[in-house]
Amino acid sequence: PEVVEAVKQQADRLLHALGDLHPSDVKIELLEKLCALSPWPHARAMLSLSGADAVTAALKTAVMATGKTGVVAFEGSYHGLNYAPLAVSGFAGRFREPFMAQLQPDVHFAAWPSAELGAEAALETLPGDWSRIGAVIVEPVQGRSGVRFPPPGFLEALGRACQQNGALLIVDEIFTGVGRCGAWWRSVDQGLVPDLICAGKALGGGLPVSACIGREDVMRAWGDPDREAIHTGTFFGDPLGSAAALASLALIERDELVQRSVDRGKTFAAMLRAEPLAGVTEVRHAGMMLGVQLRGGLEAMRVSRALLERGYLVLPAGAEADVIQLAPPVIVTDEQLEGFVASLRAVLRDR
Repeated sequence: PEVVEAVKQQADRLLHALGDLHPSDVKIELLEKLCALSPWPHARAMLSLSGADAVTAALKTAVMATGKTGVVAFEGSYHGLNYAPLAVSGFAGRFREPFMAQLQPDVHFAAWPSAELGAEAALETLPGDWSRIGAVIVEPVQGRSGVRFPPPGFLEALGRACQQNGALLIVDEIFTGVGRCGAWWRSVDQGLVPDLICAGKALGGGLPVSACIGREDVMRAWGDPDREAIHTGTFFGDPLGSAAALASLALIERDELVQRSVDRGKTFAAMLRAEPLAGVTEVRHAGMMLGVQLRGGLEAMRVSRALLERGYLVLPAGAEADVIQLAPPVIVTDEQLEGFVASLRAVLRDR
């Protein structure tokens, strides 16, 4: 209700503003709030509409700051389907194949650590020559490819590699951030301080709002803010979206929803693990980002369709469609979680 009311009030006051020419007060307030929530003492931010927009802004910032166009990304990663994010997305080649001729070619895909490939071995797949590399982009948890967590210390080691080789580290927190994984920023909670953070999804409280937030010295590469902007958009930082985001952030802080994500996630994971689920080999989670690993490819597609018939919307994930991805609202009740687990148990039993 608070987010809806904020949007209504803003619509009555100012519906649209050309923020690329003269920012509205609510846009400035949101930028200041995002900088205050960042891990740096001095930060700057750029607003946009989608997660892919935020990733595009971060990749362009890295080019501006380093003068280098090369990027290191990871196998299994997903950063969006606009051209720049698509070029650095390692998940599901079918998204990329029709457009390969138009994608940035200077991308090195490193391996993502797994049970078969440890952190040290994965780090060895980073490029040997960093002379063309201006940025490394990483998700703290790979969402689309199956809620895949890196082992402890991997992100920190990746950060050190960036520092040693003069590359900027971009962390895509569009899914994991703003409390989803039980912290404002999952990467920071894991001991990493990146150079640039991409935020979205929960940020807008249901409206299309995203942001690229970065260290002030890095963002300063865009030059004099009084000159014409060379990266902007008519609706970037629009008043309605900015008002919704401010209300959403205020609600998260007031109701301590980041901690609630931690608590709800533990409860949900415990419910899923309480008794064996047919065909389930593992339940992974951080806060309210969960992955239920199934035995057998394409099983998540069948399970998700059956759950939809029972009124539950879940996402099949993983390269083999063998993971059920769960991201319920953090205000979900025990009764609602119990109802879902009962339905999941029945669907898995009756497959």
